[in-house]
Amino acid sequence: MVYVKSSDGIKFSDVEGVDEAEENLQEIVDYLHNPEKYREIGASMPKGVLLVGPPGTGKTMLAKAVAGEADVPFFSMSGSEFVEMFVGMGASKVRDLFRQAKEKAPCIVFIDEIDAIGQKRNSGNLGGNDEREQTLNQLLTEMDGFEGNSGVIILAATNRPESLDPALTRPGRFDRRVPVELPDLQGREAILKVHAKKVKVEDNIDYSAIARMASGASGAELANIVNEAALRAVRDGRKAASQTDFEESIEVVIAGYQKKNSILTDQEKKIVAYHEIGHALVAAKQTNSAPVQKITIIPRTSGALGYTLQVDEGNHYLMNKEELENKIATLTGGRAAEEVAFGSVTTGASNDIEQATKLARAMITRYGMSDDFDMVAMETVQNQYLGGDTSLACSAETQAKIDEKVVELVKQQHEKAVQILTENREKLDELAAQLYEKETITGEEFMNILNS
Repeated sequence: MVYVKSSDGIKFSDVEGVDEAEENLQEIVDYLHNPEKYREIGASMPKGVLLVGPPGTGKTMLAKAVAGEADVPFFSMSGSEFVEMFVGMGASKVRDLFRQAKEKAPCIVFIDEIDAIGQKRNSGNLGGNDEREQTLNQLLTEMDGFEGNSGVIILAATNRPESLDPALTRPGRFDRRVPVELPDLQGREAILKVHAKKVKVEDNIDYSAIARMASGASGAELANIVNEAALRAVRDGRKAASQTDFEESIEVVIAGYQKKNSILTDQEKKIVAYHEIGHALVAAKQTNSAPVQKITIIPRTSGALGYTLQVDEGNHYLMNKEELENKIATLTGGRAAEEVAFGSVTTGASNDIEQATKLARAMITRYGMSDDFDMVAMETVQNQYLGGDTSLACSAETQAKIDEKVVELVKQQHEKAVQILTENREKLDELAAQLYEKETITGEEFMNILNS
């Protein structure tokens, strides 16, 4: 068991990009500082706070910040530390933990990855008396037994909230559920600035541009991007990280390092150039598509032979049917360009095909964007914070019909992409020639040629 007198020095000011979660937790800090205010009105403080969210969003860091702000003892354990080989050991560890916590009260107990012990009971276990279940029962008793836990506040973190036992998540145990989601645009910018303070950077860094490029990145990934930028500066023998370092490090996180030694044949390079320009041109010719930031045909360690980096302006929470269809058309644009230019197809579009199919399937089964099924959910998402696997909830006949609709939808958009590229054949050739020669072109150069 780790007992820390909160000397880490982590405060709320060190945690950025999770303002709502911070506000929620601020109240607990306030309660630990002056409980009389709450007792006067008769309000009792939440017993437990469950932090849920995807990996890398700062759940553990927030718990440390609460302890740092409240300046109270902080007991930190991981859920897996309670799971022992011998039955009864985990339960006795829980008893010890709470006994010590009560002696040190007011204090904070933090259990990381609580799903290791908090899973629904008897979910598929044949024996009803296994070790994990006893540990959970003891935890339930400690959190809401006969005696009130004065001043012991329990924080727990998980990225699998749906697998937790309902008795654990009911009010009176974990009264409050605080979502710690992926940061939005402003959040990403603030997080980048916090991490950039720790490394030497040049003066003219445009953090908002970097934040826009890193859309969908978690706090941990943004910290990694800053670190990669600093490492790149060291490799080049420079004293500070530049804007280019940051942009390159985002590409490293998205697509892997550049493969210096893989030489494409001229014909392959030409095909890849047409493929990438196909994506960019279809995106640019459709009104609602995100502008292109960069197009490159330098192979990467992730297996990509080139890629088109599209950047959304601002935050985008809702997408209508037309925008999703445009997105599918953009994904098919690479293959369409190969067909238009060479009359044959290659294996290069496998990732695009996968993404287009996924999107088309979601439109029909989850977003209710097909006339045949209207607003009926054919698919449910599980583990939304860990990749979001889906499971079908319909008959085999319906499944066959869904497959038909998915094929029809993708085919339609593929034809649209071919049409756009055929109509703009001259621009396609001109842009592909430019990309073939330069290997990397920026969005600005792309738009200049397109509009010339």
